[in-house]
Parts: sequence; C-alpha cells; structure tokens
Amino acid sequence: MSRKLIVAGAQLGPIARDEDRASAVARLCALMRRAHARGAELVVFPELALTTFFPRWWMEDPAEIDAWFETEMPNAAVAPLFALARELGIGFHLGYAERTPEGRRFNTAILVDASGEILSKYRKIHLPGHFDDQPWRPFQHLEKKYFEKGDLGWPVVDGFGGRMGICICNDRRWPETWRVLGLGGAELVVLGYNTPLHYPPAPEHDHLQHFHNELSVQAGCYQNGLWAVAVAKAGMEEGSELIGGSVIVAPTGEIVAKAQTVGDEVISAEIDLDRCAEIRANIFDFKAHREPGDYGAITAKKG
Repeated sequence: MSRKLIVAGAQLGPIARDEDRASAVARLCALMRRAHARGAELVVFPELALTTFFPRWWMEDPAEIDAWFETEMPNAAVAPLFALARELGIGFHLGYAERTPEGRRFNTAILVDASGEILSKYRKIHLPGHFDDQPWRPFQHLEKKYFEKGDLGWPVVDGFGGRMGICICNDRRWPETWRVLGLGGAELVVLGYNTPLHYPPAPEHDHLQHFHNELSVQAGCYQNGLWAVAVAKAGMEEGSELIGGSVIVAPTGEIVAKAQTVGDEVISAEIDLDRCAEIRANIFDFKAHREPGDYGAITAKKG
C-alpha cells in the first residue's frame, strides 16, 4: 500500500524591517489556510519566517540583537499559528531565530504535527557569511556573528506517515547534510531558505543562484532517494533581492512543483513516500554499494 500525502510549500514575499510578528504570523496563517484548502497535511514555511533577514545588518547593542530572537516556542506571537494548525488538523515547519535560557543563539527550525505538538527541532549547522563588519557590502551576511553552529545534529523522526528530516538554507548546498539525513532513513526533508540574488564576494555567479538552488536540492534528493520541500523568502527585502524559487522535489531528482512568483505563494503536490524505494533499492542501495571505509578524508579534517 502506498503512503501518499499532500505537502505544501508556503513561500513568503519580503518582510520589512519594521513589520511586527503579528503581521508575519497573520500572513503565515493565510498561507496555511490556502494550503489546507488544497488538502495539504503539512505546510513548510521559510527560514527565519517571523522577521526580516536581520543578519544583513551590523548590530552591537545586545538588546537590539535579542529583539529578533524567540525565547520560547510556541510563544504569544505565534500562538495563532499553532491554534490554526490544531483547528485545521495540519502540520507545519517553521524557521525562526532562537535564544536559549542560557543566552545562546541559533538559527532554528521546528516540525510541528497536526495537534500542535513539536515533533522535532533542528539548529543550522552550515552557517554562511562572516563575523566582522564589512561595510563595503551593499548588505552584509552576519550569520556567523549572530548564531552559534547548531548542536543537535540532523535528527530524523517519525511523522506524517514516514521519516522526517530538517535542514536550513546553506545546509542544502553540502552533500554531507543530505547523506547524514539519508543514512538516518529520512524520506522527506523540509527546509527553508533566504538566498540573495546578488553575492557580493563573487558577483559573477549571480546568474547561477536559481540554478544552484535547484541543483543542490535535486542532487540531495536523487543521491539519497528522498523527497524535499524547499521554501524561500522571496522578493526585494530591505535592499536585498531574494531569489524565491521554492520547489518540491521527488526522489528521482525531478521537480514536481515550483513557485512562479516572488511573493506570498503556495505550491503543493501529492507525494508517495514509497517512491523512495525506486532509488534506494536500485542505484543508491546504501547497504550494497556504499564503501564508508574509503571515505575517511570527508571527516578527517576541516578545510
């Protein structure tokens, strides 16, 4: 018997620097309703979905920095989203900035089931960008300043009739991310991203941003025999043009749904988790063909 479910990606248009959590959550709720109207059992929201992408600005005041972070989840600001999920019976993925009781800061995502319970939490491991103030850039990328490297590994959990994994934005570019999730048995990976069209250190690659986004997700799915829902923040956000291009990708690497705009938009597809076997029982049969004894260079050193 096949294990089919309808999944949705809820792409967000720009969030202004002065847009408050209530406004962002209202937009998420509207997208959740649209996903539910399509029969979706799971809706995926982008990375840092509650605020603008604040790492583009250099800040030194701890209070100013902390204002972008959530100290608990759920909290009062996102309570309407959790309540609506329970009302509609739909699960969701949400990316946000997390500050722990000890004052640690992470770029975090959670997976929530249809009852509003958090099934899994992931903290971003592959942090891009820089630590120092680089005012020559038209916008900065200070994730290494504002976030610690994630400390939860890549958990894979049972949910939505299958095995679920999470990664965030730059993680998708690293094949190790997908392979560890695949080795954990993930059948569906959900992820959010905020990817600028312009990359200041190498502008000659700007025209490749959409291509590299799709290439990363398609390769990860194909080489590990799993589905993915990759969802963007999109459009011109505070002087930085974000690429959008949210996609749903099959275990064969084929794109089965793709956003057509750079605004608030829902994409959806019926997926069959049993299709993971098409790849895992043939080309990428890990047990039959992997040779981990010869892969030592991958983990032997950094760099």
